[in-house]
Amino acid sequence: MHDERRRIEDRVERVLGQRIQPAVHSHSLPCEVSFWQAPGEPVPFAEAAAQTYEPFAMGTPWGPPWGTTWFRVRGEVPAAWAGRRVEAVFDLGFTAAGPGFQAEALVHTADGVPLKAVNPRNRYVPVARPAAGGERIDFLLEAASNPDILGRGFLPTPLGDPATAGRAPLYTFGSAELRVLDEEVWHLSLDLEVLRELMLELGEHDPRRHTILHTLERALDALDLDDVSGSAAQARELLRPALTRPAHASAHTVSAVGHAHIDSAWLWPVRETVRKAARTFANATALAEEYEEFVFACSQAQQYAWVRDQHPRVWERVKKAVADGQFAPVGGMWVESDGNLPGGEAVARQFVHGKRFFLDCFGIETTGVWLPDSFGYNGAYPQLAKLAGNDWFLTQKMSWNQTNQLPHHTFWWEGIDGTRIFTHFPPVDTYNAELTGREMAHAVRNHRDKGGSSRSLAPFGHGDGGGGPTREMMERARRLADLEGSAKAVVEHPDAFFAAARAEYPDAPVWSGELYLELHRATYTSQARTKQGNRRSEHLLREAELWATAAALRAPGYAYPYDELDRLWKTVLLHQFHDILPGSSIAWVHQEAEAEYARVTRELEELIARALAAAGPGVPRVFNTSPRDRAEVVRTPEGPVFTEAPASGSAALGAARRTPEPVTVTGLVLDNGLVRVEFADDGTLASVRDLTAGREVLAGPGNLLRLHSDLPNRWDAWDIDKHYRSRWSDLLDADAVTVVASGPLIGAVRIERSFGRGSAIAQTVTVRAGSRRIDVETEIDWHESEKILKAGFPIDLRADRSTAEIQFGHVHRPAHTNTSWEAARFEVYGHRWVHIGEPGYGVAVVNDATYGHDVSRTTRADGGTTTTVRLSLVRAPRVPDPAADQGRHRFCYALLPGATVEDAITEGYALNLPLRVISAGAVDPVVSCDDPAVTVEAVKLADDRSGDVVVRLYECHGGRAAARLRAGFPLAGVTVTDLLERPLPEAAGSAGAVTGDEVALTLRPFQILTLRLSRA
Repeated sequence: MHDERRRIEDRVERVLGQRIQPAVHSHSLPCEVSFWQAPGEPVPFAEAAAQTYEPFAMGTPWGPPWGTTWFRVRGEVPAAWAGRRVEAVFDLGFTAAGPGFQAEALVHTADGVPLKAVNPRNRYVPVARPAAGGERIDFLLEAASNPDILGRGFLPTPLGDPATAGRAPLYTFGSAELRVLDEEVWHLSLDLEVLRELMLELGEHDPRRHTILHTLERALDALDLDDVSGSAAQARELLRPALTRPAHASAHTVSAVGHAHIDSAWLWPVRETVRKAARTFANATALAEEYEEFVFACSQAQQYAWVRDQHPRVWERVKKAVADGQFAPVGGMWVESDGNLPGGEAVARQFVHGKRFFLDCFGIETTGVWLPDSFGYNGAYPQLAKLAGNDWFLTQKMSWNQTNQLPHHTFWWEGIDGTRIFTHFPPVDTYNAELTGREMAHAVRNHRDKGGSSRSLAPFGHGDGGGGPTREMMERARRLADLEGSAKAVVEHPDAFFAAARAEYPDAPVWSGELYLELHRATYTSQARTKQGNRRSEHLLREAELWATAAALRAPGYAYPYDELDRLWKTVLLHQFHDILPGSSIAWVHQEAEAEYARVTRELEELIARALAAAGPGVPRVFNTSPRDRAEVVRTPEGPVFTEAPASGSAALGAARRTPEPVTVTGLVLDNGLVRVEFADDGTLASVRDLTAGREVLAGPGNLLRLHSDLPNRWDAWDIDKHYRSRWSDLLDADAVTVVASGPLIGAVRIERSFGRGSAIAQTVTVRAGSRRIDVETEIDWHESEKILKAGFPIDLRADRSTAEIQFGHVHRPAHTNTSWEAARFEVYGHRWVHIGEPGYGVAVVNDATYGHDVSRTTRADGGTTTTVRLSLVRAPRVPDPAADQGRHRFCYALLPGATVEDAITEGYALNLPLRVISAGAVDPVVSCDDPAVTVEAVKLADDRSGDVVVRLYECHGGRAAARLRAGFPLAGVTVTDLLERPLPEAAGSAGAVTGDEVALTLRPFQILTLRLSRA
């Protein structure tokens, strides 16, 4: 037989695209359209419906950036269409951009019932099936003219900020028509599409490929191109044998799960996400009514709450679909948060608020973590997920690794404490699958666990900007359910997939430690003010809960602020979404985030002041929220004071059991008897000598500010590419180096520099009496473009590894680059501190705002080794926010010579939780612990408002701990609970019997323990 594959394949492609698909709608009739332009932000339906609408002609431009235009569409089904399937079809002026990245609309009936959304891949609204003729439509479309931010690639655009986006219309309305859907032609197009895509994925010598090829040719031979509708049934009949041959017994199974990954903010503001959720939920519930097997998995309790509160009619449909098992809440988190930067307690609260929402609204306990798109996953996740009652974990993002691919798609993920959770990476390599033949074949070929696992999961539906699954995807799933040559598509709940996968593959391999994404490393640094707002809010929430608990226990009449704290936590959790906190959103998003953090700060400061005032009047006192006893210098209006305070308690200002050696200042040398810091004339640290250890700490200029060129290949706000190291300039020119404090309690030198495009930096390097910590208080007026500023400390020690704080513990990372896995980690993250050391000596770098850093080793001419720690301070990407990070920043970092990991932990808390000086009554610790290896992370009243005290603590050194926890109130009993404060019998042995007001604890390395203390 002659080889005619190319001719037939080309024929199928052309006939399908140019004859069959255009014939899917056999008749059309234009509708009457009028419009009303909302003058500002979106308005409710009732307000829009009451407006006066003006005539609108097709082909008219509409929609300024971020605008809302309401279109009224009226029409009548002709009598001649009786018995046919009729729908309204819209072209809002759609572009080549995908759904969710351009114009979209929610379609309502005249009385306000939302029907479904329209977007470029889902343009129809059902009218009648079948029509009787004479049906009238009166639709109101809430059309959003959202700009395509990345439409020109990775180039700066003013469209992400309403102040610069302009008012010129973005779209030209194409059409609004009633159309007849020719179901036979539509099904023919899908039959051909599925078989063609399957054929192209089969091997060239596979007989099945040739069978399909010639079946397609016979079908097209039977198709009258002048009467596609009249000949479609005959062509379909010829295709039937090819579509009904069953899959091989050993065929891979793809669990097709309907999904729409909706970014809670990204290339659109939060307010637009509210509408995206409503549009997507309307689409999903409409599809559920049409396809009884359809299952839609949807995460992010925050988005459900928005729909409940602002779109009650969509919410009622969601509740019905949930009850019917077709709309599946998953993930159990408030939002799909960033996986690296949120603090440990914040991650716990993501689960608490997410799972509790689904329990309260639907009576459903979600059992898995659904995080398809975060930029790496910290090593505490397995334990936190299990403590929230989860059994499985799903992500897709690790397929984006630039250098190394993880060796498994289905495996047990082991966290830093040893907890394991069953984990799956969909080998389809997308969370926006369309169930095409190419995707199905890729899932099979790419699956790295063949032989042990015969199934994988494919989330299908348009996502990022929402939209969700379409009827065409469901039709593909039906055809692929049992088709020779293809994987078998089974539409099902993700719980069903994970149950089957785990039963089939119980001895799956183990991956231990963090899941580091070899991409998007700049998200540790971009939009520094957003990150600082998050860090500050997390610590203020800790303070507010602690002092409010103390007041509720001891101050008659004080009411614990349950509702205020709940609302503020949810605000912070929302802004930990994986495109807000990482700094990868448009300007509008970050402007709002900074404003929200400022509001959260004000409200939390008010709650703290109210709680401390409940202690009554008193002398000036210091209040210490950190979990460690403190002895340090604090600044007061009357001058610095050396003082002490117990962990989580208070003491009179100036109360101290010792007097520290004073700070002396001689020229540009600061000396407090523990460290001696000498400045070079250019303001860098010429020498830092640890006087206790008798050794020089630095191997070169310390606090060296280095400005790098920073233009990644793509993904500007997200990425820092390794070539940034190729070009730099050191900021060595100082405008002024001035002693600004000369003891005896504080010595400080201020260094001022100007550089670049009008930028300036002022740093005050401070040494305090009684402390080895050398603070670098930093103020930057930043006006650079496509640059990154790093602060480096070359340390005279040979560190085999660095240790960085993460959620509820820390991780070790090699300091070498032996393999591509280590080399790919040229930029990493840590929370409050990073530590390096050699046997007998260590140094830490502590911070109150930044996360990104790098650690490298070099060999000096004298044969010694220098280990350099460099903090990433601020960047200047231009996409998607052209003005990212411009303006003023203020933060602090510190060098801590002679530090152990415990010292780093202590000073990390101290820097982020400064002592408060207030005239008030004494507040004794609510709880205290006798072992520094056990850190109290949260103290609060129980969420059920029973009055019980909840304490969350963890083992922080990475070893085993035996400690005694003492309650500062009469103690009746202790219950070990999960994160949702429910009894956790399997962990009950971690807490012993209550003796007086104490309880004995035993913890594993990095174990998190939540205790519910009932009062006597």
